[in-house]
Amino acid sequence: MLQKVVICGVDTSGLPKLTAKENEELMRRLKAGDEKARETFIVGNMRLVLSLVKRFWAKNANADDVFQAGCVGLIKAIDNFNLEFNVKFSTYAVPMILGEIKRYLRDGNSLRVSRSIRDTAYKILKVREAIEERDEEATIEKIANEMQVQEREVVYALDAISDPVSLYEPVYNKAGDTLQLLDQLCDESQSESIWTERVALREAIQRLTDRERKILTLRYYEGKTQTEISAEVGISQAQVSRLEKTALKQIKANIS
Repeated sequence: MLQKVVICGVDTSGLPKLTAKENEELMRRLKAGDEKARETFIVGNMRLVLSLVKRFWAKNANADDVFQAGCVGLIKAIDNFNLEFNVKFSTYAVPMILGEIKRYLRDGNSLRVSRSIRDTAYKILKVREAIEERDEEATIEKIANEMQVQEREVVYALDAISDPVSLYEPVYNKAGDTLQLLDQLCDESQSESIWTERVALREAIQRLTDRERKILTLRYYEGKTQTEISAEVGISQAQVSRLEKTALKQIKANIS
């Protein structure tokens, strides 16, 4: 987004630069109802919007949409500015432009993230930009050190403002053969080999006697000791130990 020259059809490299005197004169005229002065003032202050938009650079942020949100903030600032404020227009406009951009980024995300986490993320982006401007690598560790926070907080905040990716997002496309993100995901806990082992284990357990199954259930599913099992089943602890070992050997032999 930083390298983009044309945003929303506007050639940002050709935006005019207004002097403080020109800004003041145009503001007086537009407040008096001069529509041409209003248009000139808006275009002349788009560089201010552009400078603020760069703070919110993010991989998945749409430059056009963020710039438009900033322009909405600019127009709101123009409409609400009062010449009697006795402050520069840019001083008054910056918070309104930033607020509109933040609102867009907050409301435009499909996942709701708390304001505090978003504010932390935006601070992280500013710190990252400052580090990169020093021609240094903006690592998670370096950002965390400058902000005096833990690294996991940096990672968590940045992940929170990242846009979710669809499982059907194409990651490869050649000659009409599309590979989606879903095609590259797998759940090793539910693999075919594990399902086969579970079926074999279930069948092996079914071949045991009722007493052997009960002992294994009490021992490995309920976590009871052999002494506790002996009292519940009504046999000695030695018998429980022997039946347990015999049952485990049978299961191992049946699923090998």
